[in-house]
Amino acid sequence: MAERQLRLPAQMLALCGLALAGCAAPSADLGTDAYAVQVAEPGEATCAATSASENAAGAAATNSARSRASLPPVTARPVLAKVAAAHACDMAKRGRMTHIGSTTSGPAARVRAAGYAPSVTAENIAAGPYTLPRVLQEWNSSQGHLSNIMLPQVRDYGIGRAIGADGRTVYWAAVYAAPR
Repeated sequence: MAERQLRLPAQMLALCGLALAGCAAPSADLGTDAYAVQVAEPGEATCAATSASENAAGAAATNSARSRASLPPVTARPVLAKVAAAHACDMAKRGRMTHIGSTTSGPAARVRAAGYAPSVTAENIAAGPYTLPRVLQEWNSSQGHLSNIMLPQVRDYGIGRAIGADGRTVYWAAVYAAPR
């Protein structure tokens, strides 16, 4: 399948979700992602660690949706926020929204590399000029992203963001996981 290289207007939100539960990586070639979207030009990104309050806000929005389905709450985990922030930074530097990292095949590989042993891993990503409340709202109103949020096995959560070289495109990654 050919790689999608779409240029999106700055005001448009690009969203993507991926759930992996003990399955093989989507591609052995780290440069090939059939679902990748080139959002902006690559370049120097502004990358920062996720604050505890941002991670807690993301977990609260996730738990709000999960509680309506009688699912157990997730706990905001700094290790998953660190993984999510690093992936958001990687996407921002490349100007590309993708689940495949520069050096990793997907979210499960990233959380394992951080010392978290997952039994299930899922990831939601987005890119656009949006705030934390807006991206959480978008994920909670999108069936594909909501599927990741509603995985019954998920227990832990982390969110990260980075700003692209254009100074206005915000790249988001949220990681949902459960330990072995």
